[in-house]
Amino acid sequence: MTSYDPLAIPQMDDAASSFGFSPCEGGVCAAAGMKAAGISAGFRKNPERLDMALVAADKPCTVAATFTQNRFCAAPVQVSRKRAASGHARAVVLNSGNANAATGEPGIKCALDATSLVAQTLGCSADDVLVASTGVIGVQLPFEPYVGGVPAIVAALDHSAAAAHDAACAVMTTDTHPKEVSLEGPAPQSDGTSVTVHVGGFVKGSGMIQPNMATMLCVLSTDAPLTAKAAHSALLAAVKQSFNKVTVDSDTSTNDSCFLFATGEAGGEKIDEASPAYPAIAAAIKAATTNLARQIAADGEGSTKLVTVDVLGAASQDDADTVAFAIANSPLVKTAIYGHDANWGRVAAAAGKCGVEFDQSCVDIDFMGVPVLRGGLPVGMDEDDMLRRFEAPEINVAISLGQGDAHSRVWTCDLTHDYVKINGEYRT
Repeated sequence: MTSYDPLAIPQMDDAASSFGFSPCEGGVCAAAGMKAAGISAGFRKNPERLDMALVAADKPCTVAATFTQNRFCAAPVQVSRKRAASGHARAVVLNSGNANAATGEPGIKCALDATSLVAQTLGCSADDVLVASTGVIGVQLPFEPYVGGVPAIVAALDHSAAAAHDAACAVMTTDTHPKEVSLEGPAPQSDGTSVTVHVGGFVKGSGMIQPNMATMLCVLSTDAPLTAKAAHSALLAAVKQSFNKVTVDSDTSTNDSCFLFATGEAGGEKIDEASPAYPAIAAAIKAATTNLARQIAADGEGSTKLVTVDVLGAASQDDADTVAFAIANSPLVKTAIYGHDANWGRVAAAAGKCGVEFDQSCVDIDFMGVPVLRGGLPVGMDEDDMLRRFEAPEINVAISLGQGDAHSRVWTCDLTHDYVKINGEYRT
């Protein structure tokens, strides 16, 4: 990065557009054969807040999922992890306001009973219903809201974008707004033709974010006819480069869950990893998760800035990731960004403390494309100009270690007074 050019930073997130994918309407209901709903069922004290979501396919279909690696995982994670391993499902029911974590056998029973009630109302097997929860840890999740809520939410299921939006709203906790995405594009066929497919979804997440995944619940859908193995491979690859590269505060949740439903309703050939359509579908799924990951970071609790950290020139991918997260999680870096302070010393210190070996005389640092360090030595900068640049909604920090070719990109946010307020008052 000695002769720095912002365009030299690898463009990691535009592969889907190169395959012809572009934004469309519909959210998680953009995929044919998917419907959703969100209602207020009574999990929260405030009846004005939606707190139950249901996403369902018209019939059982391919499913893939990834879950938190936190050993203190919640009851819904334990139930859904086993069921998603089958590679097929029809629906997932989600609630906010209570995580159903650290609730023992009663929590497991509540999760299982909820899926049974949904299955009975939908007319499918309980094994085809997944479950997810988010909210306060260590409080038993009441079953009563399901009793009245499940018949109501099944009756409200709809294929519309409005229904998808309600579902996205119902899973919010400290999020300030719902987070949705949807794309459409061509799936190439072996005879040279193509069929139009869709990828859509929503995510919740604002705090207790980092890895693997975040404090997040995510539901994705596609009408591409993916095999179970192809769906799992595409989802896992996407999550590794998106949800596993976002951090707000370095904490990992007990409830992280990401589901991908593939209805196959777009038609065309069955898609496995050797199919001509697989690269395009995999890129679209990655584009969707990247979009949602960036929305999580931008909506970090109390945040005012989305921060993108690029580490270049690392000796290995592990080194690049370690340095990137060290910078992204540094309270000093995050508060400097909040204060509009182009303090490269905090970036250098965060990189230097994390145990990765490098020669400081090879290190370059840039803020928003402006060189501030070259060869380990400061570069003069216009402080007034930097203050103006820090008014931007997204702040880019780039550091080159000069040790190799590995690159990592991580998304985070600034650290503000409101973060402390939000978390200090979380249970009160």
